Amino acid sequence: MINHSNYKYITSDMKMSDVIFDNPYFILMLEHFEIELTLQEKTIKQICNEKKIDIDLLLTFANLYNGGQFKEINYSFDIVPTIVNYLQKSHDYYLKEKLPKIQFYIQELYKINEKSEIFLLEKFFSEYLNEITEHLNFESNVVYPYVINLFNMISNKNNSLKENFSVINYKEHHNDIEDKLADFKNLLIKYLSLNDEQNIRRKLLFNLFELEFDLNIHTMIEDSILIPIVERMEQSKENSL
Repeated sequence: MINHSNYKYITSDMKMSDVIFDNPYFILMLEHFEIELTLQEKTIKQICNEKKIDIDLLLTFANLYNGGQFKEINYSFDIVPTIVNYLQKSHDYYLKEKLPKIQFYIQELYKINEKSEIFLLEKFFSEYLNEITEHLNFESNVVYPYVINLFNMISNKNNSLKENFSVINYKEHHNDIEDKLADFKNLLIKYLSLNDEQNIRRKLLFNLFELEFDLNIHTMIEDSILIPIVERMEQSKENSL
């Protein structure tokens, strides 16, 4: 995880490769942005210019990944497609890679355990998996299409808004999905006695910590950047009627 006491502010003139050497979590951030390696000696500013990514947005995300605090910026509506695409790529990472890997290690523990505690572990994760899958699918199938359609309407690419939806509905549904993840880690670290090979539990915990780390940033992006922009877009729509 990130050591906040050694936090270093990321700036546009830094070489992207250098910041990755300092913090390998940036590889995941670049993947969500669809920025591929190899980076050569390019600075963050050069890469943003090449990929047509708002540099303030990328720096905000980068500093969150580096353990920094959220910096409030009055972003323009133009960054909405970039944010939505980034968040959707995050969903792909959770659902197609990280969650199945966690499930795999739980199954590995199950193979070497006959204790009743393993059923508690499986049940706990199964409930969490259902909850987070429902949450992510709601965002992917309802929230993000609404946001893009709203953006298109504001940008005069679309004259009407099909969905009967509002960001208020999103706020009500946007429950905290990190709490159960913390409880799950507590079970593994503090309380659950299993016949296990220590390396399986370590791999399971490392994947849980990585998922939690990226989910926290994902939530901050939604709560502190996307939702405020959508609220302003909705207000702009109302003012134009």
